[in-house]
Amino acid sequence: MQRASPQEFSRVLSSMCTEPHPAARAAAEEFLATNPGDPATYETVADLEREAITALAEIAGHPDAVGYITSGGTEANIQAMRIARDRGPTGGPVTSERANVVAPASVHFSFHKAADVLGLELRTAPLDDDYRADPDAMSELVDGDTVAVVGVAGSTEYGRVDPIPAIADLASEAEALCHVDAAWGGFHLPFTEHDWQFDHAAIDTLTIDPHKLGQAAVPAGGLLARSSDLLDELAIDTPYLESASQASLTGTRSGAGVASAAAAMDELWPDGYREQAERCQANADWLAAALDERGYDVVEPELPLVAATLPEREFDALREAGWRIARTASGDLRIVCMPHVTRETLREFVTDLDRVE
Repeated sequence: MQRASPQEFSRVLSSMCTEPHPAARAAAEEFLATNPGDPATYETVADLEREAITALAEIAGHPDAVGYITSGGTEANIQAMRIARDRGPTGGPVTSERANVVAPASVHFSFHKAADVLGLELRTAPLDDDYRADPDAMSELVDGDTVAVVGVAGSTEYGRVDPIPAIADLASEAEALCHVDAAWGGFHLPFTEHDWQFDHAAIDTLTIDPHKLGQAAVPAGGLLARSSDLLDELAIDTPYLESASQASLTGTRSGAGVASAAAAMDELWPDGYREQAERCQANADWLAAALDERGYDVVEPELPLVAATLPEREFDALREAGWRIARTASGDLRIVCMPHVTRETLREFVTDLDRVE
């Protein structure tokens, strides 16, 4: 079989994953054969997972948070909704077949998967004029069968941060679980003025992915819960393993992802991530200004994600030139200024754009 090589990241402008930090890459290779799903057998990687969760809890503003390293944001979001379903709208088991989750229209597509898998109704509310959640619109969808209210801290299409404290208040009034999806934004937001984490609002669960802006190897997502009783909702007995119970969705998990996440955060938190956040945001601001100067309608970047109108002909020409770009659901060009996206890369992109205008 011909040996294949992974594609280069140099022209990847649409992905929320990036090249792993060298320490993360080395750690992943070292722990390829380990399984944190059986922590009593694989004790070293279990220790690393505890280190990773401790680091994530600090980043998310609640040192006592509990959780585990998931395969990514989708698993973490599904598991959070599973906690909500089993916990129920008033802290008890769900008795109604109408159990529902209320979220903004910007919510990640993983919540549609969660609703389908868990038998929940997903109710999405329209956004405000700046692509953020509208708590008033969300409140109209909440009722006595609402088990979770969701906010997004770094939306995948426009990089917006929802008003998390107001959403948490809405969840509290409904006696529902409050979940925040910070899968992408979680490693950038600590260096902003946004209110998004556990110490900013009465959040119950939070998704945050080391394999995105955290620079860990894929797969390495993260699910955090404010208290152990919430995570206990997920626990099942594992009679044939050395470990007595398991809260994760998958059985066998990636020791490589766990070790990589622990290594990346050990190397980069906080100063490395701060420098990264400043550089990525500066690149996004530069690109937004360059597109604006050329007459494109640009959504001002709140986080390092740029969206702008772009005619189909120009979009297709850039794709043919090798640029990995994508569109939002409404058709806007979407570029994510991840750590591998340099200013030089963006200049090359703009030069190619000038050629195809």
